Amino acid sequence: MHSAIVSVTNDLTTDQRVDRTCQTLVKLGYDVTLIGRRLRNSKALTPRSYQVHRMRLLFEKGPLFYAEYNISLFFYMLTHSSDLLVSNDLDTLPANYLANLIKHPFSCAGKASQISHLHDCHEYFRGVPELAGRNTVTKIWKWIEDRIFPRLKHVTAVNQSVADLYQKEYGNRIAVVRNVPFRKALSGAIEKATLNIRPDQKVILYQGAVNVDRGLEEAIRAMKYLKTDAALVIAGIGDVFESLKTMTETEGLSGKVIFLGQTPFEDLHSYTLIADIGLSIEKDVCINYHFCLPNKFLDYIQANIPVMVSPFPEMKSIVDRYHVGVFIENHDPVALARQLDNLLNDGLKLSGFKMNLLKAAEDLCWENEENVLVMAVNNRTIVETQCLASLDKNRTIEF
Repeated sequence: MHSAIVSVTNDLTTDQRVDRTCQTLVKLGYDVTLIGRRLRNSKALTPRSYQVHRMRLLFEKGPLFYAEYNISLFFYMLTHSSDLLVSNDLDTLPANYLANLIKHPFSCAGKASQISHLHDCHEYFRGVPELAGRNTVTKIWKWIEDRIFPRLKHVTAVNQSVADLYQKEYGNRIAVVRNVPFRKALSGAIEKATLNIRPDQKVILYQGAVNVDRGLEEAIRAMKYLKTDAALVIAGIGDVFESLKTMTETEGLSGKVIFLGQTPFEDLHSYTLIADIGLSIEKDVCINYHFCLPNKFLDYIQANIPVMVSPFPEMKSIVDRYHVGVFIENHDPVALARQLDNLLNDGLKLSGFKMNLLKAAEDLCWENEENVLVMAVNNRTIVETQCLASLDKNRTIEF
């Protein structure tokens, strides 16, 4: 049996993309080990179909963390057998690239038919808001990327926009493996009472990273102006989690805003199903947000939840194609409240969106999308991909 090591820098609790990648590799006959890190508040993981290893590190953030992580990962990969290494984003790339260079020199030289290293871009890494204004840090990451990325022979990206950015910058041929979830049943919802929500009360949901510029401050303040009896549920943690909780209390909105905290992805769907509207209202503050195709947006679709989103290219193309929701006009809380009221009280429009969501969910699922990953791992080249269950008929995948 072939073996594969997949690596990320998070604690593995909520990362659905790497879980799907690992499950596909298991189906292909790989003995998979997923590597992440253990934080002080990390939750126990439910059993999975592959092995999991979470490294204990001295540092949890900053340059010393990234250095320690990559050094630890490098030596782990050197001392454990593997036929395939899968790096996820730039922050795991140095260790993977160097380990592959040592373990599989013929593959790196392009003399082997078997792929030994696959790099997956979950985002345009240097465009994340955490690097905004941090010129020195950004230059260091660019220095690393400039020396490794052009040498990569097998690369995937989360959407076409991110693939285009990297291809334009470095010339690599990049396949698109979108962040679509597994098909999910429209059953198994939690009882609203579990969250102290009445059965007849509407639910507005945000799930995902609770970070800066996700539009959450404005969404919370919009609850002051909302006329409809509704609760805003926020599932996730992040940099502004505590400040948002404080703001909610200060604004006197504790009864209208519910924080679930970190929610394992295995449990998330049961919460998503109770929503009437799903939010993905990032601000256009960086290139990474502008070209995002978030997990939550696609999870809402699988849960048959109409969406209210920012009119960014990747989300807009899906909303326009399937007619499954609306775009925000701006981030003004009063305007957001007005749009939410209009949508929550338009039963005919919501019903139409829900009918369209059934078709969107049928198309935008991992059972269709994983074919691209399978071809990447099998070192296949195809020009036309109409054979895939994808609506992107002009999409090309080359390796």
